[in-house]
Amino acid sequence: MTSQPPSPPSQPAEQVPTCYRHPGRETWVRCQRCDRPICPDCMRDAAVGFQCPECVAEGNKTVRRAQSVFGGAVVTTPYVTWAVLGVNLVAFALQLLTGQQATTELGMWVGGVAINDEYYRMITAAFLHGSVFHILFNSYALYLVGPQLERAFGHVKFTALYLLSALGGSVLGYWFDDPRTLTVGASGAIFGLFAAIFVVGRRLRFDVRGVAVLIVINLVITFVFPGISWTGHIGGLITGAVLAAAMAYAPRSHRVLFQTLALLGVFLALVALVVIRTGVLLS
Repeated sequence: MTSQPPSPPSQPAEQVPTCYRHPGRETWVRCQRCDRPICPDCMRDAAVGFQCPECVAEGNKTVRRAQSVFGGAVVTTPYVTWAVLGVNLVAFALQLLTGQQATTELGMWVGGVAINDEYYRMITAAFLHGSVFHILFNSYALYLVGPQLERAFGHVKFTALYLLSALGGSVLGYWFDDPRTLTVGASGAIFGLFAAIFVVGRRLRFDVRGVAVLIVINLVITFVFPGISWTGHIGGLITGAVLAAAMAYAPRSHRVLFQTLALLGVFLALVALVVIRTGVLLS
């Protein structure tokens, strides 16, 4: 009598893995990072294969945001520069349409600031101009140096540099200009940008002799030709230099904090000078 050979033991069926986030869904796809099974709803495209949502979120935390030379967000298009140019052109068109009304109501006038509390004049005057040549010169200067500085500092800090330089020029004029004189022009802000481009060039070890010559020529013009507000130019130049130095030489370890405190400190110093001068004039 022959006996049948014993049959081999049966192999258990391989268990189909299920998604770790959706246990009821079977899947053979695994996260390339943590190796957990993931269903189609949980798959996120990766360089190779797929990753789960948690690994993608964790990876995003370690991705460093691109920054400009001195810590601002990377600027591809200098929107602030183009916006300021546009505002200057619109304001000049308004001056032409209204005659002297816009100039009188928005220009820098020491008496209006001190007596009527029209402090807005210190900024609005920087968007007005006295002639076609005046606006063309300032617009061309802004076109030349504005985009470079905006890319170096980022949109926000460049805006602060421009406005505070304009304010610095108005503040010096508030102290030394004839109270009856009305002044307009973006020259204070432009001189602030000239100073900033010089400081940035020095910081990056560029040849800044051309910028230095440009500043000297414009200072000579300021004091030689009549009808030019030397206070606006010098005030903007000093303010721009101080701000640019603080932002360009800020320590890397605490750059954002240092730059923010510098901007705030300069603003508060200018406000204090305005308050002191107002008290002197009214007394």
